[in-house]
Order: sequence, then C-alpha cells, then structure tokens
Amino acid sequence: MKYLIGIDLGTSAVKAARFDTDGNILDAGAAEYPLYQPQNGYAEQNPDDWWNAVKPLLDGIIDKAGVQNIAGIGLSGQMHGLVTLDESGKVIRPAILWCDQRTGAQCEQITQRIGAERLIELTANPALPGFTASKILWLRQHEPENYAKCRHILLPKDYIRYKLTGVFASDVSDASGMQLLDVKERIWSEEVLEKLGIDRALLPELYESCEITGYYRGIPVAAGGGDNACAAVGCGVVSERTAFTTIGTSGVVYAHTDRPVIDKKGRIHTFCCAVPGAWHVMGVTQAAGLSLKWFKSLFAAELSYAELDRLCEEIPIGAEKLVYLPYLMGERTPILDDSARGVFFGLSAMHTRAHMARAVMEGVSYSLKDCLDVLNEVGVNFEKMAVCGGGAKGAFWRGMIADVFGMPVTLMHSEESAVLGAAILAGTASGVFADVREGCGRMTKTAGIQPCNLENHAKYEKVYRVYRALYPALRKNFRELAVLS
Repeated sequence: MKYLIGIDLGTSAVKAARFDTDGNILDAGAAEYPLYQPQNGYAEQNPDDWWNAVKPLLDGIIDKAGVQNIAGIGLSGQMHGLVTLDESGKVIRPAILWCDQRTGAQCEQITQRIGAERLIELTANPALPGFTASKILWLRQHEPENYAKCRHILLPKDYIRYKLTGVFASDVSDASGMQLLDVKERIWSEEVLEKLGIDRALLPELYESCEITGYYRGIPVAAGGGDNACAAVGCGVVSERTAFTTIGTSGVVYAHTDRPVIDKKGRIHTFCCAVPGAWHVMGVTQAAGLSLKWFKSLFAAELSYAELDRLCEEIPIGAEKLVYLPYLMGERTPILDDSARGVFFGLSAMHTRAHMARAVMEGVSYSLKDCLDVLNEVGVNFEKMAVCGGGAKGAFWRGMIADVFGMPVTLMHSEESAVLGAAILAGTASGVFADVREGCGRMTKTAGIQPCNLENHAKYEKVYRVYRALYPALRKNFRELAVLS
C-alpha cells in the first residue's frame, strides 16, 4: 500500500502525519518553535527554526515507512508571513508573521496607490496589516539594506518547500493572502505589482494546490495550500453549500463557492481554494483560541481545559450580563481594525473567573457568528457546517457554537484537518486520486453531529445583539487609545 504524508506549519508548532489512502493515521508527530515579539504589535519567527523542526520529523516518518512506500507529500501552513531570501537562498531576516500589526501606514499607502475599490476588485480584499504586501513595503521603507539583498519572497510553508525541493513555488490559495494576486484570474496582478513597485521576479511560480512542484528524496511534493484551504479539504468542504468553522489560535468561518464572490465592503476575505477553479469566502477572528489560552494562563493556570469547561457549564448563558470582545490582536473581519482591543463589558463584583471564562468563549463564538452573518448577506449560504480545531475538541464549546449559529454542526473524525487536507492534496497530485473530491470521499470521516438547541439559540441572540453594538460604540475610543504615548 502507498502512503501519504501531510505537513502543517502552524504558528506555534509543525505537525506531520502519515496516512493510508482510507484516511487512517499511521504515524504522527509535532515539534514546537518560538515566536518573537521584539516590540509591541510585532510577531516574528526564524524560518530556520521551522526547517530544523520539519526535517527530522519528516525524515523520521519517511524512514519508518520506507521511502518507496510514500506516494506524496503535501504542505499546509500559516498564511501571509513574509520570508525573504538573498541570492544564495539564505534567510535575510526573521519572518514577519500573519498576526504582526506593524504595517498600518503601509496599508494606507497601498489603498492610496491602487484605490480602495480597485484593490478589492483585483485582490478581493482591502489592505490589511496581516497580508504580505504591506510587509514588503514596510521592509523596503524601514530596512532598505535588507530589501536590497532580497531576491526571493516566500510564504512560510513555501520556504519549507524550497528547503525540500530547491524550487521557489507557491499555490494560488496561499498566494491569495499576499494581496498581490488577481484572485479572479488566479495569477499575479501586474497592475498591483506595478503600482506598488514590486518586481515580479521576487515572487514564486504559481500552481494549483493539487499539482506537483518538486521532489524530496524522490517523493512528489504537492503545491499544498494555506492552512484554512487545507483544513477545508480535510473537512470535506470542497463543494457548494458546505462550510466549516475552526477555533485554533485564530478562528475561521469558511465557505466553499464555485464562483468568486467578493464583498465590495471588504468585510470578509475571498481567496482561491485548494480545488482547481473554485474559491472560498472566509471570516477570521484574530484571537479565538488565543483568547481562552490567554485567560487560562493568567487566571486558571492550575486547571485543565476540561476542568475549565466544567466550571463554565455551571454559569448561565450570557455569563450573567458579562460580554467579552476578543480583540486581543486587533481584529480582521468584519470590523477590519488593528486598533481594536479586548474588552470585558458588564463586570460587577459578583462575577467570578468562571463567569469571565464563559464570557470569553461566548465572545469568540459571537465574533464567528458576526462573520457568518456577513457570508449570508453576500449570498453565500450553506447546508452543512463542519467544525474542527482545538475548540471543537470539547463538547461544551462545540455545543455553544451550534447554539450561537442556530444550526447543527458536524464533528470531523480527524483533529488535524489541515494535515489531512495536505495529505489528500498530495494523493491527488501523485495520481492516487482522480481529483480532490475523490480524495475527500476516501479519506475524510465524520465523528457525529452536534445538534442545535433552539431555546439556547434564542437566549444567545439577545446577548449577541449587545455584542454587535459594542464595537461601533467603542471604535473612536480604540483609536484614541492607539495613539497614546
């Protein structure tokens, strides 16, 4: 039997697994690496830390199975990060990550040079600090000596591809998040590159996610995709009217579409997806699982997440009039405001840490509902909602999501949907499967359905209306706070 390997280069760790063609995990491993924050709002990593984590992990999996038994390797990874290489292929400086917030001024420059409407028309998204284009402009303006050395610009997972294969390549799903791609046409936008003064020669060649880009130890390496595009494949979200929600460090509501649906207001993201000739529309909460991790580390470090869930279960819906805004890292969609900050609204002397923990989980769920509502508004509807990621592991938070959304959600069997999705793309690229949908049919499995409690949904809706009103009321205050010295 031939096996498939999926690799997911996350923000805190890389995960890799070997699967058989029925989707069963045969080997798996993970390795962590540090994140550096040299200044407030900065987020960086050393690309060689990624490589030093990936190579022994991958080689161990290959050696155990036998190189001749591996049909393909697929890559998934954190999106938007800026990796710069010199003429010899060496890393010039630490990678600037997706959650870095230093490029507000550069986003304004991009909007001015291209025009807000034209930018959305071409790249399907407004200028945001998370995207790669603004990071390139920041580098050119603030570190001209490093920019002058730059000969190659890569995304995080594509640096791993380069180290594996020697090839400078990316896929259209991950490239969609650079703000340099014509998303409708699935090619680099010559207009954007010209107006921003970025040399096309710096950028990698583009592939569809299920194409071969090179070889490692004789094994085909598929183009792969951004983490959410791969997670969608791992959840079987590869056709119209299907969607998934994930709660990892960030949170996502993702829906597949066979046509490029673009919100002219720029409140949600439209990217190419891992299925050739298809797209996805997505809302993102910057600090989803991060909010709970932050809270737990400060106020409940001695408790396991399961124990924290049990405490929260004792607290009624609405946390007895306590509402949390999860803007610890600014916010992406739909408010698009890097100056937004986390808020507990309604605190009183009777509230305990259990109330606060429940409010955090509810606030994250409301932020995802906020994204879901915008998807529906632009005409992207769905009949099936899958859930994955760390937040889906616990029945309590999973049930909360179903009740807040007002619809049942399907729990996927694999906890590592992005790793599985990368493996399916590897199987498609290497000819094990005829196409991505066939691979999903073979390798994805469900683990049950979480029903929606309509009575609970009605209660959550009342709190959600308060949640929706808070950001508009605080927008001016957030921006005043941001400029304080």
